[in-house]
Amino acid sequence: MPPIEPFFRSFKTEWMPKLGYLDMKAAKLSISDYINGYCNRYRPHQLNDGLSPLLAETEYLETSNKVASFT
Repeated sequence: MPPIEPFFRSFKTEWMPKLGYLDMKAAKLSISDYINGYCNRYRPHQLNDGLSPLLAETEYLETSNKVASFT
């Protein structure tokens, strides 16, 4: 299954109002909040061993710098 399919399933079940949005401006703001706020910062992702993308990236950067360091 392509990664975008679980994303939309999660968005529709966790975030999107059942009756949709009142207007395009509200939809854009809400979708941006979901992606940049909740999804990337807090929502655990199975492919990241249960970490949010932000935490997984931070962990990777911390460990990769130690491995690649020659000092």
